[in-house]
Amino acid sequence: MQSKLYLIRHGQSIYNLENRFTGWKDVDLTNLGISQAKEASKLLDGHHFDLAFTSNLMRAQKTLDIILNELNMNLDITKNEALNERDYGDLVSQNKEEAAEKFGKDQVQIWRRSFDTPPPGGESLKMTLERTLPYFNSVVKPHLIDGKNIILSAHGNSIRSIIMELFNYNSDEILRTEVGWCEPLMYTFNDNFEVTDFKLMTRPSEPSKSHFPKYKLFV
Repeated sequence: MQSKLYLIRHGQSIYNLENRFTGWKDVDLTNLGISQAKEASKLLDGHHFDLAFTSNLMRAQKTLDIILNELNMNLDITKNEALNERDYGDLVSQNKEEAAEKFGKDQVQIWRRSFDTPPPGGESLKMTLERTLPYFNSVVKPHLIDGKNIILSAHGNSIRSIIMELFNYNSDEILRTEVGWCEPLMYTFNDNFEVTDFKLMTRPSEPSKSHFPKYKLFV
């Protein structure tokens, strides 16, 4: 029995607009973020979901709520901090340009884009993966194996962690992966939990911000 997983990064948040490191800071969506979520719902019209998952952070929860409300769907929603964004530690709330001036552009780039070097007091992408994937594999994956369709609203780095496993990406490939706001990613699985199809749904109002290194299954 085929199942589908829909991964959705939240819409633009207030800190995204202000170019600040957000991490676990619980900030709301902007008006644009709300519009992006509504637009994403139109891309998902006609698709069926059995279960919904999201993080413990408002921006992901609100994005999911908007999408389900626009689709007139009433689903039980499971929330868990394992799906939270990467924790940026001491960088949280700092403007990214000001942080580059304070710590040096090269150092901040290492903290932002290396696989296993965390910022002070925070998480690397590797550390984020180490909390996200056990939850995904133990809680979400069994439902997919049972043939359920799942919508999961989360964050750039928690979603990248899941993508890394589904596409069997190495650390270099996942660092070159980008996930745009409210651009649904649809994965189709066969009975052996192998990805048989992948679709990026882009919103017509903005150029896509998503990027995936070519993967042999979909080339």
